[in-house]
Amino acid sequence: MTEHSTTPTARTGHRAPAAPDRSEPAAYRWRWSALVALLTAEAMNLLDATVVQVAGPVIHADLGGPASAIPWYSAAYTLVFALGLLTAARLGDIAGRRRVFRIGVTAFALTSLACALAPTGSALTGLRAVQGAAAALIVPQTFGLIRAMFDGEELPRALGAIGPVMGLSAVLGPVLGGVLTHADLFGTSWRAVFLVNLPLAAAVLVIAPRLREDHAQARPRLDPVGIALSAAGTALLVCPLAAGTGVPGPAAWAAAVLGVAVLAGFAAQQRRAAAAGRTPLVEPSLLRGRAFPAALATSTLFFATMSGVMVTVVLHLELGLHRGPLATGLTLLPWSAGLAVASWAAGTHLVPRYGTRVLHAGLATLAAGLAAAVLAHRAAPAGQYPSGLPFALAVAGLGVGLFTPPFFTAALRRVSPQETGSAAGLLNAVQQLGGTLGTALVAAVYLAGDGTGRSAGLGAQFALGTAGALLAATAVAARAMTADRRAAVAEGPR
Repeated sequence: MTEHSTTPTARTGHRAPAAPDRSEPAAYRWRWSALVALLTAEAMNLLDATVVQVAGPVIHADLGGPASAIPWYSAAYTLVFALGLLTAARLGDIAGRRRVFRIGVTAFALTSLACALAPTGSALTGLRAVQGAAAALIVPQTFGLIRAMFDGEELPRALGAIGPVMGLSAVLGPVLGGVLTHADLFGTSWRAVFLVNLPLAAAVLVIAPRLREDHAQARPRLDPVGIALSAAGTALLVCPLAAGTGVPGPAAWAAAVLGVAVLAGFAAQQRRAAAAGRTPLVEPSLLRGRAFPAALATSTLFFATMSGVMVTVVLHLELGLHRGPLATGLTLLPWSAGLAVASWAAGTHLVPRYGTRVLHAGLATLAAGLAAAVLAHRAAPAGQYPSGLPFALAVAGLGVGLFTPPFFTAALRRVSPQETGSAAGLLNAVQQLGGTLGTALVAAVYLAGDGTGRSAGLGAQFALGTAGALLAATAVAARAMTADRRAAVAEGPR
């Protein structure tokens, strides 16, 4: 691909009309194929955040080690992913988002191959952390690159595709992990869940030269103090809660409180850096008012809820009921199907007509699905498969699908070009933070039981109840977010 295809003056390739309107620039020629590459890369990275959840018990059986290592096969990835997103977003502002994106995809492919060849559980955990760092280079560039290639009415359509891709990737991961692990392609067993990244990454790299290069209008500098404070606060908040297999103890909660305090210090340091004329890690203008901070809280809590539901299903079916990864993946399939259908309906029909009201309808539908899942576990005999669970997960998936398109469009569409890197980094960081916290907290509630028989059924009910509490908090944050008229996607008819 020649470089002229990525310049701002690239043409569409169609014959110009007889009397062209020269007051508007031509649309970027490769924007739709480039969007496919961006969304594929984002899906690939987010799939890897959840694909190991179903395969985790199989990996543990093959590589050995303590049972407490199972959550870390996912948590090591999502934690480092979250830690690196803000810094990676700034690197895109400085060095160019297309350049950082291509470096990240290449590194992700190489670390995926290394994960597939891991000889021990501890080696896999370390490699997953490195893979998470590579993913952090990729994901925050997506928003800025879309902004660079789309204008006018096409921009909200392109941004609206991010939410369904993120949500669907999160729930398709366990399904894909179950299918690939059960298929045992060429004797690869669980290793196939990492090898599948190689053709996807290769396809993205083939299309990547069509991306239009983009960087911040005013080139910022890295903020070493801000990087250190944000990483330390996030690590203190998440690591102790994810380290155990039971209910977190006083030391874990004390570390989490300290992590919150460090993050508060990070916020103060960012304000001081901006006031002194230095470049902060996060653009302070994003945090003025309540709309974007409420969006960050909503994203954190929502993805904690999603991760909590999925880890409950995985642990109960595979550890409590001793079902295989295929049964777990098929149980989660209605969740994915409901999400796909509702995302399409919301993005094409409901959101243009009803605006952010669709977001709140999605949360209510998800709550109904969680309640049905609790009832399904309560009705199942001890040690038996909860037959009503797939139906409950289908309802919950519909709720997730209704929520994601209006949320991400509302959170992102008002961001200015100079705020692009910070906004993308923050939203993706809190998503991964929420996913890690949800996995750690809800898994701890489930694993507090002995994992068998009636205790497992009760553990699943308590775990789903914990996810329900997180969802209630999500609804409060979402109300604060959408109450600000500036954050509305579209108000629809009054």
